[in-house]
Amino acid sequence: MIIDYTTLATKTAERLNKDMKRTLIFLFLGGAFSSSWVVEYPQKETCAPKGSSVILQCSYNYSDSEIVESVKWGHKENFFHGPFVYDSESNKTSSRFTYSGDKKHNCSLTIDKVELGDAGKYAFRFITNSDKFTGEDGIMLKIGDLNIAFNKAKGNEVIKGGDSASLTCTSSCDGGEPSQFMWLKDGKVIKKGPVLNLTDMSFKHSGDYCCTYNGATSGVTTINVEFGPKNTTVKVFPSEDVDAGTNVTLICSSHANPLVMNYTWFKKHGTNVTVLGEHHIYYFEKSSQMDDDQYFCRATNKHGSCNSSAVTIKIKVHPGLFSTKLIVILTCAVILVFLVVIAVAAKNRFSKNRTTSTETDCEEETQDSVYVNLPASRSQEEIPTESNFVYTPVQVNRRSDMVQQTNDYDESDSVIYSVVCRPQPLKLSYVEPLRHQTTSF
Repeated sequence: MIIDYTTLATKTAERLNKDMKRTLIFLFLGGAFSSSWVVEYPQKETCAPKGSSVILQCSYNYSDSEIVESVKWGHKENFFHGPFVYDSESNKTSSRFTYSGDKKHNCSLTIDKVELGDAGKYAFRFITNSDKFTGEDGIMLKIGDLNIAFNKAKGNEVIKGGDSASLTCTSSCDGGEPSQFMWLKDGKVIKKGPVLNLTDMSFKHSGDYCCTYNGATSGVTTINVEFGPKNTTVKVFPSEDVDAGTNVTLICSSHANPLVMNYTWFKKHGTNVTVLGEHHIYYFEKSSQMDDDQYFCRATNKHGSCNSSAVTIKIKVHPGLFSTKLIVILTCAVILVFLVVIAVAAKNRFSKNRTTSTETDCEEETQDSVYVNLPASRSQEEIPTESNFVYTPVQVNRRSDMVQQTNDYDESDSVIYSVVCRPQPLKLSYVEPLRHQTTSF
């Protein structure tokens, strides 16, 4: 068989030309396709402190004729077939992963409360009505920590009242916006910024401190400020006023850090001070009111000591006894006043009755009155007085008879009438003498 190598070479060259043309056309079309289908990540790597929130920035593009039907985020090489940390077509996505993009060009993903297991590479994938695409380059997430650095002005580790110190919040992730740092003491926000300065420290600065950044929280740093005893006081039981013979309990208390190591009791009498003992609680019996001693205590720890104010225990007057005596005295006073009033009223009434009785006797006896007619020849000067009595015969007549008799008299006659009452001295009445007739009894 004779092979025409010339013809074969010609045909092979033609076939290669056709394949080359097809390859060039495919490469051209592929380049055009690649330029319109793309996923971009502004940051190839990001870091987030543990417990914080982080946003994985992302954008994508595709042919204008396409419609996006679903979006997904893969983690740790699970970029094509899942499982996905976020899938718009699934309801099993963790609530910590939130798609903050859309189905147009934004494909950002938010991760809340970042955990150590969230570290690794993430990639975005989207599916249109005719094709699908994955941004395999992805973005790398690192998980960092927040740490507190404690700096003290003095080298020793013990913090005492008056010292100064500073706390600095640092993150293993580089950078960080300073305004995002916050300081908390015992769970309450006290300052913003990465550095917390503490000056002229006292017991009020003792507590648990931590810092936060964008939702992440550092560990707790405890500050314990030590100081000598303060506000030492004495508590008295049952009270500072007690009955005689009562057992009295005195308790010494003070605020100190570390706690008080020793309590000492003292008794003060005038200017003399006596040590009673070294106890937290002191007992004694209050025997009499003459015991006017004062008591105070002293609290001591390694940073100093502090004395309390002195207290005086007094014997109190029993409220019931005092009330009884007061009631008895008031009752006696009221009775005495009442008796005096009754006596005065009785005396006044007795005197009034005597006067009334005398006047009544005089009025009642007027029906038996004695009338005396004196001769007209006597002058007015001869009318008897209390020291010069004149006696004359009298005739006793009834008042009615006298009235009848006197009616017969001429008004011109001179008549003297005298009315005599038994209990009273003789009373005389003088009447002008009658002109024509004088009547005698």
